[in-house]
Amino acid sequence: MEKTLKPGIHRGVSTYCWYQELYWDMDLEDMFMHMQDIGAHGLEILADGIIKGYPNPTNDWLDKWFGLVEKYDIVPVEYGHWVESRMFPDRDYTTEEAFEMLVHDIKLASFMGFTCMRTKLGVIDGDLNPVPNWREFIKMALPYAEKYNVVMQPEVHSPTKLTSRMVQDYCEFIDKEQTKYFGFNIDFGVFQTKAFEDPERVGGRRRPMDPSKPEDIIPLLPYVHACHAKYYNMDENFDETTIPYVEVVNIMKEQGWNGWLLSEYEGPYKKVPGYSTTQVRRHHVMLKRLLGE
Repeated sequence: MEKTLKPGIHRGVSTYCWYQELYWDMDLEDMFMHMQDIGAHGLEILADGIIKGYPNPTNDWLDKWFGLVEKYDIVPVEYGHWVESRMFPDRDYTTEEAFEMLVHDIKLASFMGFTCMRTKLGVIDGDLNPVPNWREFIKMALPYAEKYNVVMQPEVHSPTKLTSRMVQDYCEFIDKEQTKYFGFNIDFGVFQTKAFEDPERVGGRRRPMDPSKPEDIIPLLPYVHACHAKYYNMDENFDETTIPYVEVVNIMKEQGWNGWLLSEYEGPYKKVPGYSTTQVRRHHVMLKRLLGE
């Protein structure tokens, strides 16, 4: 049963934060336990990595899922999936094939209790422009998204800027179709202004792209149900050192945005039990401070 929440900004976590520890040091219930402990009830999953038997989970797995959601007071927010339009080496998916895949995920996401989807579209270049037929299969899927009450959200991710032609195309599509079932997941990595040392990456450093300005998010907020609250480096004072979180979150509060900030850690990983959880906890100390909790 869908939970009723007060208007405002709510905290959650993407299971991606724990991917380096998932299944060797912790399982889904461990993640839910940590989320409950820090009061971050909203959840994003990556469907193919979490759902046993995806895309066709067993009844036993689904029973376990619903039991854990109830036990730990979890709110299923965002169902991460891919419209694998370019899966085959010799051809792209047809519009009909992409549509069928999308509808299957819409139905499964809704059944599991999710209210939106991070609908990752196939891309055609390094700027992350989507496949040319995205409008066709998204439009075909809109009646299903409405029927099952799930918002499709392609992710706006660095190096894409919030003022790019691609984002404008999405906005024009939304306005033309007059739909609330297609929008954005804005990844906070688009605001990254500083580099950070990362021994796990080639060259040892993650270089920032040309960042969007925090205020660029304002005209897009009506189309956003959930954001990836990306973080790369939480320091010992519980501050993220590479992204202007204070400015971004203050703007979202001032604009009266209602939605979910879903932690997504993409900094260096260490195969040390509890390392990922420490980073998640630090991030939520910061978010609670910024949100006035």
